Amino acid sequence: MNRKTRVTGLLLALTLLLVAAGCGGGGGNEPAASSSSPSSEPTASTAEQTLTKIKFSEVIRSIFYAPHYVAMSQGFFRKHGLDVDMTTAQGSDKGAAALIAGTADISLVGPETAIYIHNQSGDKKLKVFYQMTMRDGSFLLSREKRDSFQWSDLAGKKIIGWRPGSSPQMVLNSTLNKEKAQGAEVVTNIASTAMAGAFTSGQGDYIQLFEPVASTLIRQGKAYYVASLGDAFGAYPETSYVATEDYIAKHPDVIKEFTAAVAEATQWLGTASDEEIAKALRPFFDGTPDDILVQSIHRYKDQDTWPLKPELTAESFETLQSVLIENGVLKQEEKLADPSAIADMSFVNALNPAG
Repeated sequence: MNRKTRVTGLLLALTLLLVAAGCGGGGGNEPAASSSSPSSEPTASTAEQTLTKIKFSEVIRSIFYAPHYVAMSQGFFRKHGLDVDMTTAQGSDKGAAALIAGTADISLVGPETAIYIHNQSGDKKLKVFYQMTMRDGSFLLSREKRDSFQWSDLAGKKIIGWRPGSSPQMVLNSTLNKEKAQGAEVVTNIASTAMAGAFTSGQGDYIQLFEPVASTLIRQGKAYYVASLGDAFGAYPETSYVATEDYIAKHPDVIKEFTAAVAEATQWLGTASDEEIAKALRPFFDGTPDDILVQSIHRYKDQDTWPLKPELTAESFETLQSVLIENGVLKQEEKLADPSAIADMSFVNALNPAG
């Protein structure tokens, strides 16, 4: 697929999704979750205040986004006067469409969606206001156990990967280019929720998965750990909290409190015991053993997934656009000179050291 065709396809898909979202339509290795996820009961102090309802859309369900689930289960959102009603979009394109259609107030999506929509010159713009992750969150697993791994080992092998234009797909492709790994066949037409099942049924030699699905397959003896894409590629602003410019302008206090709640949850993850972390995440990953939840958290901590200052910097913005251009979803002439075109870091910059 050439660059022009791919970009046109992405924009057409987004347009169709806007129509679907306007009709109430709802993507990840986790099952789709279109209903509200569990949150903690209000404390005595929060029960007395009126909570602001937030319609929130996450891109997929993954421990990659643990700070958000902690903010829900540990009451950080309620502490800040927010009642977060969460749905799972199963794709950044769908999460962005929900924002444009008004079926979501805030979405957790790839920041590239804000660039795509900015370049369409439509009536609505999206703004990143909090950069949650600064690494890719996927892991490469193999069908056969390997005593050592070189990226050149992928020559002639089939990898079950993510849909074209998604962050994990682009990071994998850029990593293969960076490592000069030639001859791998990356399968990108399997639905995200069906990827693990396709692999366990015999398709592919390798698979690219997020946690906790990666560790679950390893525990079951159906896959073996090979590499972290986050470590292999390096710093990359994969997932951000995003809202429309209009929503941010009308509800700056909501964005301020939302930002503070997630920042506090991230700090909590850095000091909590393994037992506390497992208990906090358990409601969102029904049936996943506690030790896998904890192991997944440690994998993400070890690769510095969650930045101490959740900021989309000029450097990370440059990295993002370079990856988009390399992967043919952004033309060189469409590159934005200033991250402020699609990002408002004022809420992050206003955080005090205690969160």
